[in-house]
Amino acid sequence: MREPGLRLTASDPGETRAIGARLAGALLAAGLREPFVVGLTGDLGAGKTTLVGGLLAALGHEGPARSPTYSLVEPYRLAGRDVHHCDLYRLRDPGELEDLGLRDLLAGSSILLVEWPERAGDRLREPDLNLHLEYTDAGRQVAVAASSEAGRQVLSALRFDGT
Repeated sequence: MREPGLRLTASDPGETRAIGARLAGALLAAGLREPFVVGLTGDLGAGKTTLVGGLLAALGHEGPARSPTYSLVEPYRLAGRDVHHCDLYRLRDPGELEDLGLRDLLAGSSILLVEWPERAGDRLREPDLNLHLEYTDAGRQVAVAASSEAGRQVLSALRFDGT
């Protein structure tokens, strides 16, 4: 049975970062032992990198999150895990993923945070958890949906966190 998704609202960038921090807590609470992929979709400027910044800070990163728009991948070692923030917006063809070695990053208990995952085509597995950010009159709305058992565990931890 598919668990219904979750909708969260952020009225400003601080609240968007707070959603990222909640997601970090849910990822840790789920006790993941396998690689986990988070897909982040939404229009340019919808707050994907802001949300990731909150997640990274909650995992222990100090300073601003570097946008991987040009490097495509920014690696971190946080909370005992390899965390990779990927931005595929500038990808011209899904075949370019082979050169990036994204599949190789799916090892141990690594976490891949992938902005614009749809640009990967079939070269990257479906995200365990999908976050879609969109503009609303109230600010930003974040729709969260799970597509794997691990994703459902994280979604449940997000719900338990007060939503």
